[in-house]
Amino acid sequence: MQKWGERRYYSLDYYIREAYGEKMYKLSLDGGMTCPNRDGTLGNNGCIFCSAGGSGDFASASSLSVAEQIEAAKQMVQAKYSGHSFIAYFQAYTNTYAPVSHLEDIFLQAISHPDIKIISIATRPDCLGSEVLDLLRRLNEMKPVWIELGLQTKHQETADFIRRGYDLSVFEIAVNSLRAIGIPVIVHTILGLPGENHTNMLDTVSYLNQKDIQGIKFQLLHILKNTDLAEYYSKTPFWIPTLDEYNDLLGDCVALLRPDIVIHRLTGDGPKPLLIAPLWTGDKRRVLNSITKHLKSLDIWQGKRYTKN
Repeated sequence: MQKWGERRYYSLDYYIREAYGEKMYKLSLDGGMTCPNRDGTLGNNGCIFCSAGGSGDFASASSLSVAEQIEAAKQMVQAKYSGHSFIAYFQAYTNTYAPVSHLEDIFLQAISHPDIKIISIATRPDCLGSEVLDLLRRLNEMKPVWIELGLQTKHQETADFIRRGYDLSVFEIAVNSLRAIGIPVIVHTILGLPGENHTNMLDTVSYLNQKDIQGIKFQLLHILKNTDLAEYYSKTPFWIPTLDEYNDLLGDCVALLRPDIVIHRLTGDGPKPLLIAPLWTGDKRRVLNSITKHLKSLDIWQGKRYTKN
């Protein structure tokens, strides 16, 4: 465990340096897709927490080609990163929800760029048909491909409330299918969903510990303007954790999580102009420093808690 140093968990930065010998920066891209939860196939309004940007509020404009988006995104991060190795992150909406010909075109634009070392594709477990899986297999032979699946919770009652639109068995089939073709799976979870308590959230982590997944993203629930969740919250306020409460919850998640799973995210930062709550997430540096301090104070390492006051 000491190999993780100050982080006390298997961070994405540590994994990248360990596996590829260098630092990489992630570029958010928009493949110009929608979602079955928005186009009428399953629904029209998306998941209850989803903004108009479909979780891609920080991505480049979809009116640009993927190659143009990569160059624009590189320019935006020049002040933070002077290297030439990047992860192409297809983030907005459901990034395998299109004809395979379109998917092949945009993913090849990314994979052929000399500065792109890895492609990470965010999608839904119910949007991974056989032709899509075959394309992903072929791409993975060219450069590493990661798939990010939005599970959010293992609990069906919560999943129905947030309008996830698929059963847990669909997620399990997707994980098995991706692992069968050698593609790493990163799972998105949301902490603080309405109706879930501390135990419910830890149940989701325990469930994922039993699955063949390689990464996880812990996302604190954000209430954003112009979402159905914002309307619900205005009429039916529910528990939103303070920073100290989130530290305690996240510490329990980290201590429980299998130590070989890479933690890609410990929280999240919704667009400040849209953020209703919790407002303390707007200061990301303060939040991450607070989490680090909390893990140290209780001697928490990923996969093990030594003490708790």
